Amino acid sequence: MRQAVIATRQVLFIAAENGALPGGKVGGVGDVVRDLPRALHAEGWRAVVLTPSYGAFHRLPGATELPPIAVRFRGSEHDVRVFELVVESVTTVLFEHDLLVPTETGRVYHDDGPLRPYATDANKFAFFCAAAASWIDTLASLPDVVHLHDWHAAFYLLHREFSPDGERLRQIPTVFTIHNLTYQGQRPLRHNESSLEAWFPDMNYDARVLADPFADDCINPLAFAIRRADRINTVSPTYAQEIQCPSNPDTGFIGGEGLEKDLTRAAEQERLFGILNGCEYPASLGRRPGWQRLLMAGCETAEAWLRDDPGTAVHELALGRLNALPNRRPLHILTSVGRIVSQKMQLFFEPLADRRSALEHILNKLGRSGVLILLGSGESDYEERLERIAAKHSNFVFLRGYAEEFGSLLYHGGDLFLMPSSFEPCGISQMLAMRAGQPCVVHGVGGLHDTVESGATGFVFAGRTRAEQSAAFVDCVEQALKLRHDHPNRWQKIRNEAAAQRFDWASSARQYIGQLYEHDRN
Repeated sequence: MRQAVIATRQVLFIAAENGALPGGKVGGVGDVVRDLPRALHAEGWRAVVLTPSYGAFHRLPGATELPPIAVRFRGSEHDVRVFELVVESVTTVLFEHDLLVPTETGRVYHDDGPLRPYATDANKFAFFCAAAASWIDTLASLPDVVHLHDWHAAFYLLHREFSPDGERLRQIPTVFTIHNLTYQGQRPLRHNESSLEAWFPDMNYDARVLADPFADDCINPLAFAIRRADRINTVSPTYAQEIQCPSNPDTGFIGGEGLEKDLTRAAEQERLFGILNGCEYPASLGRRPGWQRLLMAGCETAEAWLRDDPGTAVHELALGRLNALPNRRPLHILTSVGRIVSQKMQLFFEPLADRRSALEHILNKLGRSGVLILLGSGESDYEERLERIAAKHSNFVFLRGYAEEFGSLLYHGGDLFLMPSSFEPCGISQMLAMRAGQPCVVHGVGGLHDTVESGATGFVFAGRTRAEQSAAFVDCVEQALKLRHDHPNRWQKIRNEAAAQRFDWASSARQYIGQLYEHDRN
Protein backbone atom coordinates (compact mmCIF):
# COMPACT_ATOMS: atom_id res chain seq x y z
CA MET A 1 0.00 0.00 0.00
CA ARG A 2 1.32 3.44 -0.98
CA GLN A 3 1.37 6.24 1.57
CA ALA A 4 -0.24 9.67 1.22
CA VAL A 5 0.62 11.82 -1.78
CA ILE A 6 3.56 14.22 -1.30
CA ALA A 7 3.24 17.76 -2.61
CA THR A 8 5.05 18.76 -5.82
CA ARG A 9 8.23 20.86 -5.78
CA GLN A 10 9.56 18.90 -2.89
CA VAL A 11 13.08 17.94 -1.88
CA LEU A 12 13.94 15.19 0.60
CA PHE A 13 17.11 15.77 2.63
CA ILE A 14 18.98 12.68 3.84
CA ALA A 15 21.40 13.68 6.58
CA ALA A 16 23.08 12.41 9.73
CA GLU A 17 22.50 15.73 11.52
CA ASN A 18 19.65 18.17 11.98
CA GLY A 19 20.27 21.27 14.04
CA ALA A 20 16.52 21.83 14.40
CA LEU A 21 16.46 18.96 16.91
CA PRO A 22 17.97 19.35 20.38
CA GLY A 23 21.27 17.48 20.28
CA GLY A 24 20.95 16.92 16.54
CA LYS A 25 23.79 19.22 15.50
CA VAL A 26 27.47 18.30 15.69
CA GLY A 27 28.94 20.51 12.99
CA GLY A 28 28.12 22.50 9.88
CA VAL A 29 25.88 19.80 8.40
CA GLY A 30 23.43 20.39 11.25
CA ASP A 31 23.35 24.14 10.56
CA VAL A 32 22.58 23.65 6.86
CA VAL A 33 19.93 20.99 7.45
CA ARG A 34 18.25 23.28 10.00
CA ASP A 35 18.37 26.55 8.04
CA LEU A 36 18.22 25.71 4.33
CA PRO A 37 14.75 24.06 4.45
CA ARG A 38 13.22 27.23 5.89
CA ALA A 39 14.81 29.32 3.13
CA LEU A 40 13.65 26.87 0.46
CA HIS A 41 10.11 27.08 1.84
CA ALA A 42 10.13 30.84 1.26
CA GLU A 43 11.08 30.15 -2.37
CA GLY A 44 8.19 27.74 -2.94
CA TRP A 45 9.92 24.44 -2.18
CA ARG A 46 9.06 22.06 0.64
CA ALA A 47 12.01 20.28 2.25
CA VAL A 48 11.47 17.15 4.34
CA VAL A 49 14.45 15.97 6.39
CA LEU A 50 15.16 12.25 6.82
CA THR A 51 17.47 11.42 9.72
CA PRO A 52 18.08 8.67 12.29
CA SER A 53 16.32 9.02 15.63
CA TYR A 54 19.39 7.63 17.46
CA GLY A 55 17.03 6.27 20.09
CA ALA A 56 16.16 9.79 21.22
CA PHE A 57 14.55 12.16 18.74
CA HIS A 58 11.38 10.13 18.24
CA ARG A 59 10.64 10.79 21.94
CA LEU A 60 10.53 14.57 21.45
CA PRO A 61 7.18 16.28 22.11
CA GLY A 62 5.01 16.36 19.01
CA ALA A 63 6.50 13.31 17.30
CA THR A 64 3.84 11.08 15.74
CA GLU A 65 4.33 7.51 14.56
CA LEU A 66 3.88 6.58 10.90
CA PRO A 67 3.51 3.08 9.45
CA PRO A 68 6.69 1.00 9.89
CA ILE A 69 8.80 -0.20 6.98
CA ALA A 70 10.69 -3.40 6.24
CA VAL A 71 14.40 -3.00 5.50
CA ARG A 72 16.69 -5.66 4.10
CA PHE A 73 20.09 -5.58 5.84
CA ARG A 74 22.78 -8.20 6.55
CA GLY A 75 20.73 -10.80 4.71
CA SER A 76 17.59 -10.50 6.83
CA GLU A 77 14.55 -8.27 7.10
CA HIS A 78 14.23 -5.65 9.87
CA ASP A 79 11.14 -3.77 10.96
CA VAL A 80 11.97 -0.08 11.31
CA ARG A 81 9.72 2.35 13.16
CA VAL A 82 9.09 5.69 11.45
CA PHE A 83 8.12 8.96 13.12
CA GLU A 84 7.23 12.43 11.91
CA LEU A 85 8.07 15.64 13.76
CA VAL A 86 7.32 19.18 12.60
CA VAL A 87 9.64 21.92 13.87
CA GLU A 88 9.10 25.50 12.66
CA SER A 89 7.04 24.31 9.66
CA VAL A 90 9.75 21.85 8.54
CA THR A 91 8.94 18.14 8.70
CA THR A 92 11.55 15.66 9.91
CA VAL A 93 11.06 11.94 9.30
CA LEU A 94 12.85 9.88 11.96
CA PHE A 95 13.91 6.25 11.67
CA GLU A 96 14.15 4.24 14.88
CA HIS A 97 15.86 0.87 15.25
CA ASP A 98 18.45 -0.70 17.55
CA LEU A 99 21.00 -0.72 14.70
CA LEU A 100 20.87 3.09 14.71
CA VAL A 101 21.88 3.16 18.39
CA PRO A 102 25.10 1.08 18.46
CA THR A 103 26.28 2.68 21.72
CA GLU A 104 24.66 5.36 23.86
CA THR A 105 21.30 6.95 23.08
CA GLY A 106 21.42 10.20 21.12
CA ARG A 107 25.00 9.89 19.94
CA VAL A 108 25.42 10.92 16.30
CA TYR A 109 29.04 9.96 15.53
CA HIS A 110 31.54 7.47 16.91
CA ASP A 111 35.33 7.27 16.82
CA ASP A 112 36.62 3.73 16.32
CA GLY A 113 40.27 4.76 16.17
CA PRO A 114 42.83 4.39 13.36
CA LEU A 115 42.60 0.58 13.13
CA ARG A 116 38.85 0.57 12.39
CA PRO A 117 38.08 3.97 10.86
CA TYR A 118 34.38 4.69 10.31
CA ALA A 119 33.40 1.09 11.21
CA THR A 120 30.57 1.83 13.64
CA ASP A 121 29.28 4.84 11.74
CA ALA A 122 29.40 3.08 8.38
CA ASN A 123 27.30 0.19 9.77
CA LYS A 124 24.79 2.66 11.16
CA PHE A 125 24.53 4.94 8.14
CA ALA A 126 24.43 2.09 5.63
CA PHE A 127 21.37 0.80 7.50
CA PHE A 128 19.88 4.30 7.77
CA CYS A 129 20.20 4.88 4.02
CA ALA A 130 18.65 1.48 3.30
CA ALA A 131 15.72 2.55 5.50
CA ALA A 132 15.49 5.93 3.76
CA ALA A 133 15.49 4.27 0.33
CA SER A 134 12.81 1.78 1.41
CA TRP A 135 10.63 4.56 2.85
CA ILE A 136 10.94 6.73 -0.26
CA ASP A 137 9.95 3.76 -2.41
CA THR A 138 6.67 3.47 -0.46
CA LEU A 139 5.60 7.02 -1.33
CA ALA A 140 2.63 7.35 -3.65
CA SER A 141 4.17 10.41 -5.29
CA LEU A 142 7.91 10.78 -5.59
CA PRO A 143 9.77 13.96 -4.58
CA ASP A 144 11.32 16.21 -7.19
CA VAL A 145 14.83 15.81 -5.73
CA VAL A 146 16.67 13.75 -3.13
CA HIS A 147 19.42 15.84 -1.52
CA LEU A 148 22.24 13.89 0.18
CA HIS A 149 24.56 15.44 2.76
CA ASP A 150 28.15 14.15 3.11
CA TRP A 151 29.36 10.55 3.05
CA HIS A 152 26.84 9.36 5.64
CA ALA A 153 24.02 9.80 3.12
CA ALA A 154 25.90 8.49 0.08
CA PHE A 155 24.86 4.88 0.78
CA TYR A 156 21.40 5.81 -0.53
CA LEU A 157 22.92 5.76 -4.00
CA LEU A 158 23.75 2.07 -3.63
CA HIS A 159 20.04 1.30 -3.73
CA ARG A 160 19.37 3.78 -6.51
CA GLU A 161 22.15 2.32 -8.64
CA PHE A 162 22.28 -1.39 -7.89
CA SER A 163 19.04 -2.54 -6.30
CA PRO A 164 16.83 -4.58 -8.65
CA ASP A 165 13.89 -2.86 -6.94
CA GLY A 166 15.39 0.61 -7.37
CA GLU A 167 13.56 1.57 -10.55
CA ARG A 168 11.43 4.23 -8.83
CA LEU A 169 14.47 5.66 -7.04
CA ARG A 170 16.26 6.01 -10.37
CA GLN A 171 13.50 8.36 -11.51
CA ILE A 172 14.45 10.91 -8.82
CA PRO A 173 17.37 13.31 -9.47
CA THR A 174 19.96 13.35 -6.69
CA VAL A 175 22.00 16.25 -5.36
CA PHE A 176 25.04 15.61 -3.19
CA THR A 177 26.55 18.27 -0.92
CA ILE A 178 30.17 17.97 0.20
CA HIS A 179 30.42 19.65 3.58
CA ASN A 180 33.95 18.43 4.34
CA LEU A 181 35.98 16.32 1.91
CA THR A 182 38.38 15.15 4.62
CA TYR A 183 35.87 12.61 5.96
CA GLN A 184 35.11 10.03 3.25
CA GLY A 185 33.80 6.94 5.10
CA GLN A 186 36.02 4.28 3.48
CA ARG A 187 35.30 0.66 4.41
CA PRO A 188 36.23 -2.75 2.92
CA LEU A 189 34.12 -4.22 0.16
CA ARG A 190 34.18 -7.65 1.81
CA HIS A 191 35.69 -9.89 4.54
CA ASN A 192 34.73 -7.57 7.39
CA GLU A 193 31.65 -7.17 9.58
CA SER A 194 31.61 -3.50 8.57
CA SER A 195 31.79 -3.92 4.79
CA LEU A 196 29.55 -3.60 1.77
CA GLU A 197 29.04 -7.34 1.30
CA ALA A 198 28.26 -7.78 4.99
CA TRP A 199 25.54 -5.11 4.78
CA PHE A 200 24.08 -6.11 1.43
CA PRO A 201 25.20 -9.69 0.62
CA ASP A 202 22.76 -10.01 -2.29
CA MET A 203 23.70 -6.74 -4.01
CA ASN A 204 25.16 -7.05 -7.50
CA TYR A 205 27.44 -4.00 -7.46
CA ASP A 206 30.09 -2.52 -9.75
CA ALA A 207 33.28 -2.33 -7.67
CA ARG A 208 34.92 0.09 -10.11
CA VAL A 209 32.27 2.72 -9.44
CA LEU A 210 32.54 2.32 -5.67
CA ALA A 211 36.29 1.95 -5.24
CA ASP A 212 38.52 4.18 -3.19
CA PRO A 213 41.27 5.74 -5.37
CA PHE A 214 44.01 4.26 -3.18
CA ALA A 215 42.44 0.90 -2.30
CA ASP A 216 40.32 -0.86 -4.91
CA ASP A 217 39.16 -3.40 -2.32
CA CYS A 218 37.41 -0.63 -0.34
CA ILE A 219 34.23 1.32 -0.90
CA ASN A 220 34.57 5.08 -0.74
CA PRO A 221 31.00 6.37 -0.34
CA LEU A 222 31.98 9.99 -0.89
CA ALA A 223 33.81 9.15 -4.13
CA PHE A 224 30.84 7.05 -5.26
CA ALA A 225 28.48 9.98 -4.68
CA ILE A 226 30.74 12.33 -6.64
CA ARG A 227 30.76 9.86 -9.53
CA ARG A 228 27.05 9.12 -9.57
CA ALA A 229 25.01 12.04 -8.18
CA ASP A 230 23.29 14.18 -10.81
CA ARG A 231 24.56 17.40 -9.26
CA ILE A 232 27.27 18.03 -6.65
CA ASN A 233 28.03 21.14 -4.66
CA THR A 234 30.45 22.31 -2.04
CA VAL A 235 29.55 24.93 0.53
CA SER A 236 31.62 27.76 -0.95
CA PRO A 237 32.80 28.68 -4.47
CA THR A 238 36.51 28.79 -3.57
CA TYR A 239 36.41 25.36 -1.93
CA ALA A 240 34.87 23.97 -5.13
CA GLN A 241 38.00 25.15 -6.97
CA GLU A 242 40.50 24.07 -4.31
CA ILE A 243 39.33 20.46 -4.18
CA GLN A 244 40.04 19.99 -7.88
CA CYS A 245 43.75 20.23 -7.03
CA PRO A 246 45.75 17.56 -5.15
CA SER A 247 46.55 18.13 -1.50
CA ASN A 248 50.18 18.91 -0.71
CA PRO A 249 51.23 18.14 2.88
CA ASP A 250 54.62 19.79 2.35
CA THR A 251 53.02 23.19 1.78
CA GLY A 252 50.00 22.69 4.00
CA PHE A 253 47.56 22.89 1.08
CA ILE A 254 44.43 20.78 1.56
CA GLY A 255 42.68 20.08 -1.72
CA GLY A 256 40.99 17.06 -3.24
CA GLU A 257 42.33 14.55 -0.70
CA GLY A 258 42.69 11.88 -3.40
CA LEU A 259 39.39 12.67 -5.14
CA GLU A 260 40.61 15.58 -7.27
CA LYS A 261 40.36 13.59 -10.53
CA ASP A 262 36.75 12.65 -9.83
CA LEU A 263 35.96 16.24 -8.90
CA THR A 264 37.68 17.68 -11.96
CA ARG A 265 35.72 15.28 -14.12
CA ALA A 266 32.49 16.37 -12.42
CA ALA A 267 33.38 20.02 -13.06
CA GLU A 268 34.09 19.28 -16.73
CA GLN A 269 30.69 17.61 -16.94
CA GLU A 270 29.16 20.77 -15.41
CA ARG A 271 27.94 18.82 -12.38
CA LEU A 272 30.05 20.57 -9.70
CA PHE A 273 29.04 23.88 -8.14
CA GLY A 274 30.10 26.00 -5.19
CA ILE A 275 27.29 27.63 -3.20
CA LEU A 276 28.14 29.56 -0.07
CA ASN A 277 26.30 28.60 3.09
CA GLY A 278 24.13 31.26 4.64
CA CYS A 279 23.74 32.80 8.06
CA GLU A 280 20.69 33.91 10.00
CA TYR A 281 20.35 37.68 10.50
CA PRO A 282 17.89 38.53 13.31
CA ALA A 283 16.35 41.99 13.42
CA SER A 284 18.43 42.81 16.49
CA LEU A 285 21.33 41.15 18.30
CA GLY A 286 20.75 43.22 21.41
CA ARG A 287 23.33 45.29 23.21
CA ARG A 288 26.97 44.35 23.03
CA PRO A 289 27.88 42.50 26.25
CA GLY A 290 30.18 44.32 28.61
CA TRP A 291 33.35 42.89 30.11
CA GLN A 292 31.73 41.98 33.40
CA ARG A 293 29.02 40.03 31.62
CA LEU A 294 31.63 38.10 29.62
CA LEU A 295 33.54 37.28 32.79
CA MET A 296 30.41 36.20 34.64
CA ALA A 297 29.19 34.02 31.76
CA GLY A 298 32.61 32.40 31.42
CA CYS A 299 32.73 31.63 35.13
CA GLU A 300 29.20 30.22 35.09
CA THR A 301 30.13 27.99 32.15
CA ALA A 302 33.26 26.63 33.85
CA GLU A 303 31.40 26.14 37.13
CA ALA A 304 28.63 24.21 35.40
CA TRP A 305 31.18 21.89 33.80
CA LEU A 306 32.86 21.37 37.16
CA ARG A 307 29.55 20.41 38.75
CA ASP A 308 29.14 17.76 36.07
CA ASP A 309 32.76 16.65 36.22
CA PRO A 310 34.27 17.70 39.59
CA GLY A 311 38.00 18.16 39.86
CA THR A 312 38.68 18.42 36.12
CA ALA A 313 41.97 20.30 35.89
CA VAL A 314 41.29 22.11 32.62
CA HIS A 315 37.97 23.50 33.94
CA GLU A 316 39.57 24.53 37.24
CA LEU A 317 42.35 26.29 35.34
CA ALA A 318 39.83 28.17 33.18
CA LEU A 319 37.82 29.25 36.21
CA GLY A 320 40.97 30.39 38.01
CA ARG A 321 42.11 32.39 34.98
CA LEU A 322 38.74 34.10 34.64
CA ASN A 323 38.60 34.99 38.33
CA ALA A 324 42.13 36.42 38.15
CA LEU A 325 41.44 38.72 35.19
CA PRO A 326 41.10 42.42 36.04
CA ASN A 327 37.67 43.94 36.56
CA ARG A 328 38.50 46.62 34.05
CA ARG A 329 38.02 45.69 30.38
CA PRO A 330 41.35 44.76 28.73
CA LEU A 331 42.57 46.88 25.85
CA HIS A 332 42.06 43.96 23.44
CA ILE A 333 39.73 40.96 23.77
CA LEU A 334 40.62 38.26 21.25
CA THR A 335 38.19 35.38 20.77
CA SER A 336 38.03 32.03 18.99
CA VAL A 337 35.18 29.52 18.94
CA GLY A 338 35.26 26.20 17.15
CA ARG A 339 36.16 22.53 17.06
CA ILE A 340 39.59 21.63 18.42
CA VAL A 341 40.76 19.61 15.41
CA SER A 342 43.72 19.72 13.06
CA GLN A 343 41.82 21.71 10.44
CA LYS A 344 41.16 24.52 12.91
CA MET A 345 44.23 24.34 15.16
CA GLN A 346 47.26 23.41 13.05
CA LEU A 347 48.33 27.00 12.42
CA PHE A 348 47.87 27.95 16.06
CA PHE A 349 50.53 25.38 16.92
CA GLU A 350 52.81 25.74 13.91
CA PRO A 351 56.26 26.87 15.17
CA LEU A 352 57.95 30.03 14.01
CA ALA A 353 61.71 30.40 13.55
CA ASP A 354 62.38 30.37 17.32
CA ARG A 355 60.35 27.12 17.60
CA ARG A 356 57.65 28.78 19.69
CA SER A 357 54.12 28.31 18.34
CA ALA A 358 52.12 31.02 16.61
CA LEU A 359 49.71 30.97 19.55
CA GLU A 360 52.51 31.65 22.03
CA HIS A 361 53.78 34.53 19.90
CA ILE A 362 50.33 36.09 19.80
CA LEU A 363 49.96 35.78 23.58
CA ASN A 364 53.38 37.34 24.12
CA LYS A 365 52.52 40.26 21.85
CA LEU A 366 49.25 40.76 23.74
CA GLY A 367 51.05 40.85 27.07
CA ARG A 368 49.09 42.44 29.87
CA SER A 369 47.09 44.64 27.51
CA GLY A 370 44.79 41.90 26.26
CA VAL A 371 43.31 38.45 26.69
CA LEU A 372 42.50 35.58 24.33
CA ILE A 373 39.43 33.47 25.17
CA LEU A 374 39.15 30.22 23.22
CA LEU A 375 36.06 28.01 23.47
CA GLY A 376 35.84 24.55 21.94
CA SER A 377 36.48 20.84 22.20
CA GLY A 378 37.67 18.04 19.97
CA GLU A 379 40.85 15.99 19.63
CA SER A 380 42.52 15.23 22.95
CA ASP A 381 46.08 15.94 21.74
CA TYR A 382 45.18 19.48 20.74
CA GLU A 383 43.11 20.02 23.87
CA GLU A 384 46.09 19.00 26.03
CA ARG A 385 48.42 21.36 24.16
CA LEU A 386 46.00 24.24 24.68
CA GLU A 387 45.77 23.40 28.37
CA ARG A 388 49.56 23.42 28.75
CA ILE A 389 49.83 26.80 27.03
CA ALA A 390 46.98 28.18 29.16
CA ALA A 391 48.83 27.08 32.30
CA LYS A 392 51.83 29.19 31.26
CA HIS A 393 50.06 32.32 30.04
CA SER A 394 47.79 34.31 32.32
CA ASN A 395 46.29 36.15 29.34
CA PHE A 396 44.93 32.96 27.78
CA VAL A 397 41.64 31.35 28.84
CA PHE A 398 40.85 27.95 27.32
CA LEU A 399 37.35 26.65 28.00
CA ARG A 400 37.28 23.02 26.88
CA GLY A 401 33.76 22.32 25.74
CA TYR A 402 30.98 24.19 24.06
CA ALA A 403 28.28 26.37 25.55
CA GLU A 404 26.02 28.02 23.01
CA GLU A 405 25.07 31.01 25.14
CA PHE A 406 28.66 31.82 26.09
CA GLY A 407 29.79 31.28 22.50
CA SER A 408 27.21 33.81 21.35
CA LEU A 409 28.54 36.32 23.87
CA LEU A 410 32.08 35.81 22.57
CA TYR A 411 30.97 36.47 18.99
CA HIS A 412 29.18 39.59 20.15
CA GLY A 413 31.57 40.91 22.78
CA GLY A 414 35.07 40.31 21.42
CA ASP A 415 37.27 42.79 19.58
CA LEU A 416 39.07 40.46 17.14
CA PHE A 417 38.11 36.91 16.16
CA LEU A 418 40.83 34.41 15.19
CA MET A 419 40.10 31.70 12.59
CA PRO A 420 43.34 30.44 11.00
CA SER A 421 41.89 27.25 9.48
CA SER A 422 44.25 25.23 7.30
CA PHE A 423 41.28 24.71 5.00
CA GLU A 424 37.65 25.74 5.35
CA PRO A 425 34.82 24.41 3.17
CA CYS A 426 32.67 27.36 4.28
CA GLY A 427 32.85 28.31 7.94
CA ILE A 428 30.11 29.78 10.06
CA SER A 429 32.10 31.25 12.94
CA GLN A 430 33.48 34.09 10.86
CA MET A 431 29.96 34.95 9.69
CA LEU A 432 28.64 35.01 13.26
CA ALA A 433 31.50 37.22 14.43
CA MET A 434 31.14 39.59 11.47
CA ARG A 435 27.38 39.74 11.98
CA ALA A 436 28.06 41.11 15.47
CA GLY A 437 30.61 43.63 14.18
CA GLN A 438 33.71 41.72 15.31
CA PRO A 439 36.38 41.72 12.58
CA CYS A 440 38.16 38.42 11.93
CA VAL A 441 41.71 37.34 11.18
CA VAL A 442 41.37 34.43 8.75
CA HIS A 443 43.48 32.24 6.49
CA GLY A 444 42.51 33.08 2.90
CA VAL A 445 41.14 29.66 1.96
CA GLY A 446 37.74 28.24 1.04
CA GLY A 447 34.75 30.02 2.49
CA LEU A 448 36.99 32.35 4.51
CA HIS A 449 38.33 33.74 1.23
CA ASP A 450 34.75 34.17 0.01
CA THR A 451 33.46 36.03 3.09
CA VAL A 452 36.27 38.23 4.45
CA GLU A 453 37.84 41.09 2.47
CA SER A 454 41.19 42.07 3.89
CA GLY A 455 41.37 45.65 5.09
CA ALA A 456 37.67 46.21 4.39
CA THR A 457 35.69 43.72 6.47
CA GLY A 458 38.51 41.92 8.29
CA PHE A 459 42.07 40.68 7.89
CA VAL A 460 43.31 37.88 5.64
CA PHE A 461 46.72 36.17 5.61
CA ALA A 462 48.30 33.61 3.29
CA GLY A 463 51.57 31.77 2.72
CA ARG A 464 53.12 29.14 0.46
CA THR A 465 54.08 26.84 3.33
CA ARG A 466 52.79 26.18 6.84
CA ALA A 467 55.81 28.05 8.23
CA GLU A 468 54.99 31.09 6.10
CA GLN A 469 51.33 30.82 7.02
CA SER A 470 52.00 30.73 10.77
CA ALA A 471 54.35 33.73 10.54
CA ALA A 472 51.79 35.60 8.44
CA PHE A 473 49.08 34.73 10.96
CA VAL A 474 51.03 36.29 13.82
CA ASP A 475 51.87 39.37 11.75
CA CYS A 476 48.26 39.76 10.67
CA VAL A 477 47.03 39.71 14.28
CA GLU A 478 49.70 42.22 15.29
CA GLN A 479 48.81 44.57 12.44
CA ALA A 480 45.09 44.32 13.21
CA LEU A 481 45.65 45.23 16.87
CA LYS A 482 47.97 48.09 15.88
CA LEU A 483 45.30 49.44 13.53
CA ARG A 484 42.69 49.19 16.25
CA HIS A 485 44.88 51.08 18.69
CA ASP A 486 46.31 53.73 16.35
CA HIS A 487 43.39 54.37 13.98
CA PRO A 488 40.10 53.94 15.84
CA ASN A 489 38.05 55.56 13.05
CA ARG A 490 39.37 53.15 10.43
CA TRP A 491 38.76 50.30 12.85
CA GLN A 492 35.17 51.36 13.39
CA LYS A 493 34.65 51.49 9.63
CA ILE A 494 35.89 47.89 9.33
CA ARG A 495 33.57 46.87 12.16
CA ASN A 496 30.62 48.55 10.44
CA GLU A 497 31.44 46.99 7.08
CA ALA A 498 31.77 43.54 8.64
CA ALA A 499 28.37 43.90 10.31
CA ALA A 500 26.82 45.11 7.06
CA GLN A 501 27.75 41.96 5.10
CA ARG A 502 24.88 39.65 4.26
CA PHE A 503 25.51 35.99 3.55
CA ASP A 504 21.83 35.17 3.75
CA TRP A 505 20.13 31.83 3.27
CA ALA A 506 17.65 33.32 0.80
CA SER A 507 20.43 33.89 -1.73
CA SER A 508 21.83 30.42 -1.11
CA ALA A 509 18.39 28.81 -1.49
CA ARG A 510 17.83 30.47 -4.85
CA GLN A 511 21.17 29.11 -6.06
CA TYR A 512 20.32 25.60 -4.83
CA ILE A 513 17.05 25.75 -6.74
CA GLY A 514 18.45 27.26 -9.94
CA GLN A 515 21.76 25.41 -10.19
CA LEU A 516 20.94 22.08 -8.54
CA TYR A 517 17.22 21.36 -8.31
CA GLU A 518 15.75 22.81 -11.51
CA HIS A 519 18.69 22.62 -13.89
CA ASP A 520 16.91 20.25 -16.28
CA ARG A 521 13.91 22.57 -16.52
CA ASN A 522 15.90 25.56 -17.77
